[in-house]
Amino acid sequence: MFNLHKCRVGVVGLGYVGLPLALEFGKHFDTVGFDVKPKRIRELKAGRDSTREASPQELQSASRLQFTTRLQDLKACGVMVVTVPTPIDEFKRPELTPLMSASESIGKVLKKGDVVVYESTVYPGCTEEICVPILERVSGLKFNRDFFVGYSPERINPGDKEHRLTTIRKITSGSTPGAAKFVDQLYGSIVRAGTHQVSSIRVAEAAKVIENTQRDVNIALINELALIFKRLGLDTEEVLQAAGTKWNYLPFRPGLVGGHCIGVDPYYLTHKATEIGYHPEMILAGRRLNDNMALHVANEVVRLMTHKRIHVRGARVLVLGLTFKENCPDFRNSKVVDVVRELEKYGAVVDVHDPWVDAAEARHEYGIKPIRTLRKGHYDAAIVAVAHREFKAMGPAAVRQLCRRNHVLFDIKYVFPARDVDGRL
Repeated sequence: MFNLHKCRVGVVGLGYVGLPLALEFGKHFDTVGFDVKPKRIRELKAGRDSTREASPQELQSASRLQFTTRLQDLKACGVMVVTVPTPIDEFKRPELTPLMSASESIGKVLKKGDVVVYESTVYPGCTEEICVPILERVSGLKFNRDFFVGYSPERINPGDKEHRLTTIRKITSGSTPGAAKFVDQLYGSIVRAGTHQVSSIRVAEAAKVIENTQRDVNIALINELALIFKRLGLDTEEVLQAAGTKWNYLPFRPGLVGGHCIGVDPYYLTHKATEIGYHPEMILAGRRLNDNMALHVANEVVRLMTHKRIHVRGARVLVLGLTFKENCPDFRNSKVVDVVRELEKYGAVVDVHDPWVDAAEARHEYGIKPIRTLRKGHYDAAIVAVAHREFKAMGPAAVRQLCRRNHVLFDIKYVFPARDVDGRL
């Protein structure tokens, strides 16, 4: 029933996760890359990737990969891999609409013997409780008799050119022993780092959702320590460097926690925990602390400006960086936006500059239009919010030249030495 050698793969969703996966599968199997956005398909066919995860050479060399918006093109595929986003809504609840829509679409082309593999981050049980019933209802087929399901959580780190799809060990699972073995072999054929097959889909879902929850809680701890050290008059970086001399110390740093993973995944786990009658404390405490760091940054900048007798209302503030992490164009759930909003509440006029961001998309998503040209001697304060390599190359002196004689330079990401800035976390 499961034949790896005659496999044709469809990848549903061609973002940061789906595109690298489609390209890699396309080296070994006939592959269909499907996305509902015509603009995305047009750029990929033209050899361009706005996420900057794939080079033009990689796109052009994918001879066994076709890009399409036509759902019917997936009909010939025996395996369909779902890589759509799983965000949260305004109330911090899982927003499963993209996942459910993808499942409905696949259900329309699903046939006997097919395997559907989900990579999107979800809470334990979501695949079998939410996605499978949709596949059954739309297709009219019976789960684990006519079609099978697997779960292999994505581990893509946007902007990271060292840890790639093929060099990160892959967790695999399936809805039956046969399906699990097939899914493991499928990923084993493209992932050089190897695979780790688990006993059930729920185990794989749980493993994924705690990866970023663990990071979130650890960063929250360091953020809290930074707040304490600030009141004690201690330099947080120096303290962390000293603590880091111990062999088993975990090297986390304070900062804004945004993006589509670390700032989102914990809410999927806490949602399920609450549903089964357990109220999580540590996880939600970490989330609250991290979500409030943008407020702390804005308040600290205002405090420093006031100390220098700079009137905040009407002051011009430059924010360098809008994305949720360095050297990456992804600004989903960026907490830099919260810093901008808070400064605007004080009456400051805020300009945002980010060479990695599409200005039209930023304006559409947040109402923020990043500026392209930086003016010397124009700002009362500058905030280095993202550690893009362009900002590192500028150096603190060049950033200060953008400001008036009396100004504040605040560094969120420890881009510059402590002696060269007026404040940082």
